[in-house]
Amino acid sequence: MQASDNAPSSRRLLLVAAAALLDSSGRVLITQRPQHKQLGGLWEFPGGKVELGEAPEQALARELKEELDLIVEPDALEPFAFASHAYPDFHLLMPLYLASYWRGALKLDPEAAQAAKWVAPEELRAHAMPPADVVLINRLIERSAA
Repeated sequence: MQASDNAPSSRRLLLVAAAALLDSSGRVLITQRPQHKQLGGLWEFPGGKVELGEAPEQALARELKEELDLIVEPDALEPFAFASHAYPDFHLLMPLYLASYWRGALKLDPEAAQAAKWVAPEELRAHAMPPADVVLINRLIERSAA
């Protein structure tokens, strides 16, 4: 008898919350992962791991403050889409939230990101991003075209 495709995976589940920060022109902020980290050099939506006992919105507000020095209130985060992707060592579940209001001036933590830039949704495909982000890119492009 062969193993079922429905058999439990030995990969750990990693819950990460991410933000599509939208400026007044509808551009999205993306950040570039430091070279020394897993998936280094790839562009991504800012965010980070949800800690035990933390709601995804709280985790995202915390991560945006730590990594970008931006203050985003958890209730200003609008649930938008999510990605579910099996990487070799873990399974990623990543809700993506929209935010168009925050306080503070963008200041990168070099341990979290080596660069940041604002791009139109249709320009996201021109940037090397983690595989889990592809479905999110498509959703953002669809949203901007609507």
